[in-house]
Amino acid sequence: MKSALRPRRWHVIGFSLLVMGTFGTPAAAQQAAARPTPTFSTDVAPILQRSCMSCHRQGSIGPMALTSYEEARPWARAVRQKVMAREMPPWYIDRRVGITRFKDDPSLTDEEIDTIVRWVDGGVPRGNPADMKPNPNFADQGLWHIGKPDVVVTMPKDLIVAAAAPDQWRDVMVDPGLTEDRWLMAVETKPTKGWRVVHHAVTTLVAPDGTSATDLGSRLLNEYALGKNEDVFPEGSARLIKAGSKINFNVHLHSIGEEMPANVEVGFKFYPKGYQPKYVADIIPVAGSELDIPPNTDNVRVDSYFRLKTPVRVLSFQPHMHNRGKAMCVEAILPGDGVPSIEHGDPIVPLSCVDRYQFAWHIAYHYAEDVQPLLPAGTVLHITAWHNNTASNKFNPDPNQHVTFGQRTVDDMSFAWMKFLYLSEDDYKQQLAERKSRQTQNQQ
Repeated sequence: MKSALRPRRWHVIGFSLLVMGTFGTPAAAQQAAARPTPTFSTDVAPILQRSCMSCHRQGSIGPMALTSYEEARPWARAVRQKVMAREMPPWYIDRRVGITRFKDDPSLTDEEIDTIVRWVDGGVPRGNPADMKPNPNFADQGLWHIGKPDVVVTMPKDLIVAAAAPDQWRDVMVDPGLTEDRWLMAVETKPTKGWRVVHHAVTTLVAPDGTSATDLGSRLLNEYALGKNEDVFPEGSARLIKAGSKINFNVHLHSIGEEMPANVEVGFKFYPKGYQPKYVADIIPVAGSELDIPPNTDNVRVDSYFRLKTPVRVLSFQPHMHNRGKAMCVEAILPGDGVPSIEHGDPIVPLSCVDRYQFAWHIAYHYAEDVQPLLPAGTVLHITAWHNNTASNKFNPDPNQHVTFGQRTVDDMSFAWMKFLYLSEDDYKQQLAERKSRQTQNQQ
């Protein structure tokens, strides 16, 4: 059906927690009593392996490991609480709006949440250890999400973060020694030391002519932030690194009460030499806007816009705000030549909403391939954001402050990182025709 959402009609839905399911009702309790109690080995471990262990393992960012029964059992009630509240795994997309299918979606189904709840309420039985399937081979994959890189570029020395100091932004330029043009298949930036003090790290390309690294346009390589890791480009697409290019590391550091060294590296996986991609991929900040957030005010709305100069295929959406961020939506306002990948003729197409924004998690939502939006040249991407500058926001450092746009965590922002494939007009028309053909076949 047609969406009722419009640029002038986005409304704040309350953004309250929506827990799907019927836990706690008499009918649910009767049904649960009639079913056997799940065990860790058979029922719970597969859920943790798929959605939790990549972070909750030794050497990764999770505060505790969950890779075995012995590790998980002491945390069982905490796990129950977090999954019932849909706080873990972190995934804050609103499935009632726009695109609902994504790649690498770690969120749990109602059935998976029910399994964990019944396991905990049933006394956390282990079951037969022989029934537990092997965990993913984390030793092989290390902490790289792209697999073993072809080239790793590291900052030449550690940055020392004092126990108590204002936020710092450091720029470190490194020459990777590339002597020929290469096309990137995947890129990932991550801390090697001091991830607790690295708020985020952005790597950008500096062209051989010395073009400034502060422009995050098409020279952006990758961003590390908690919850955001690699960028892998679809088959047939790539990013170009020209011979002689340098890498600029822009690192945002914050003190945590103890002195700590920090370092960051970026890993590259290249296509074979001589490879020529069909499409060029890009990652850009879309629709950044100035902010004026009064003190002690909730649901402060800001609208911003970004016009596409060429046709694109949209690969992902990642909202970016700070501690007062509450929600963000993106929609496409089409120029009037048809609606891509949508069966009705509405010229305003909702793409995505994050209705429970969490500044601690910088999650990029990667669209499933067959629903990636195809947008013509002239499309306007409309970003709508809401901020909560009141004491009801538990992350708010000071609700009495008037907040504007700024780099510091106590300031705020309002834009979206979005990943595109740039298309020619012919490619756009061909992919649009193929999409419509598949939709017609699915309706028959």
